Amino acid sequence: MVKGLEFRKADINDLDAIDRIYERTHDAEEAGLTTTGWVRGIYPIREVAEASIGRDDMYVAEYGGRVVASGIINKTQVNVYLDCDWEYKAPDEKICVLHTLAVDPDARGLGIGPAFVRFYEKTGTDWGCEVLRIDTNARNKRARKMYAKLGYIETDIVPTVFNGIRDVDLVLMEKKIEK
Repeated sequence: MVKGLEFRKADINDLDAIDRIYERTHDAEEAGLTTTGWVRGIYPIREVAEASIGRDDMYVAEYGGRVVASGIINKTQVNVYLDCDWEYKAPDEKICVLHTLAVDPDARGLGIGPAFVRFYEKTGTDWGCEVLRIDTNARNKRARKMYAKLGYIETDIVPTVFNGIRDVDLVLMEKKIEK
């Protein structure tokens, strides 16, 4: 647990802060400091955050008075999920998905990523979901390690064009909500 970390739904006033996190993440990727597999100008971009805020499914984490992470939480399974032989079967309305988790590179190492995932898990539980699903680029070894440590199993790796990024090996992961 990160003392002083707070989660909430994002609103339009958070758009600049979320966009800065995306830009800092792209900067870190281009400098070789991280390997998300995201590509500047393709994904994620400001319009992704703006659309999510408009759908009311963007969440942020605040720490020390500033937004340090964002993620999209909903029940929308992307098309790549359709071909996966998931370990845990559940009706669509009982599946919660975390998309585009982004932690400000300046705040990494504080435990914000795992805390955001625990917030996502609580949200899924509160919504009555039975299964949690997440995906990440196979290149994103840091995220894969974090998700595994939090109990997510890798169910499949699907070669695809994902969010406009070519040649992605998309790792599909899931976790059953224990009741």
